[in-house]
Amino acid sequence: MHLDELCTLLDRHARPDWTTAIDGVLISKVERPDPPSPSMSGTVLAVIAQGAKRLALGERVHEYGARQYLVASVDLPVTGHFTEAGPGHPALGFGLTLDPSTIAELLLQAGPGDAPRAGQGALPAIAVSDAPRELLDAVVRLLRLLDRPRDRTVLAPLIKREIVWRLITGEQGGIVRQLGLADSSLSHVARAVRWIRDHYAEAIRVEDVARLSGMSVSAFYRNFQAVTAMSPIQFQKQIRLQEARLLLATHCDDITGVGHRVGYDSPSQFSREYRRQFGAPPSQDAANLRHTPPVAAGALP
Repeated sequence: MHLDELCTLLDRHARPDWTTAIDGVLISKVERPDPPSPSMSGTVLAVIAQGAKRLALGERVHEYGARQYLVASVDLPVTGHFTEAGPGHPALGFGLTLDPSTIAELLLQAGPGDAPRAGQGALPAIAVSDAPRELLDAVVRLLRLLDRPRDRTVLAPLIKREIVWRLITGEQGGIVRQLGLADSSLSHVARAVRWIRDHYAEAIRVEDVARLSGMSVSAFYRNFQAVTAMSPIQFQKQIRLQEARLLLATHCDDITGVGHRVGYDSPSQFSREYRRQFGAPPSQDAANLRHTPPVAAGALP
């Protein structure tokens, strides 16, 4: 019953840019399977109501469909695409941006034993589970507010907090809880992720990034790999290539210049790694991008 109403609400309120009148809430409606598209995951909850999606993070592949949800606790480079969608049966999904301060506040308000304790060590940044009835019910009640503007300002923040609480106490609660803990292993890795994203075009030393994140080199490497499914150098390469692809959409005649801007001194290495990542050399992909700009699919449904 929840799923039928959820599909109806998502279908009715879907916009081309996926935004809604509720801050942090997005709706997707896709009417055909699309090719894999690179983007950043965001820190999100994504619920599929209809259809299915495939998301790759490094060597890890996550597939999720109707009545399932995905959580992403770090903004990471992913490749995603819808695998089940059609004009008469579009893929429909709900997305909610996860706010670390809200998670931290709920953890502080919870009584002793109300929220399971976070385990030791870093957990993967992305995971998929079946959506419990209570979570779907809260999502439906939040989406109903799109038809009730008078109630939206007061009730939307309350229901969003309920959704986050359902995640904290749910099957993937460990991942979500770490997002709200200032000194968790995930927070240290997230600090390193932000630094690498800000300095992706520079040469980096793992020892320096480990020190910035407040961990020993061995602990940093182990936790970074657990969270991102990549080494720090592989992560930097993913960021470089994604930035290059975005630049090529507007600077398609300057392949060498784009490669240099994202940190490649060797044009041949840039071309080789770009082709391995996107299935076509930069010049050919740039020509395709001129007609079809890249879509930021991310982890959202």
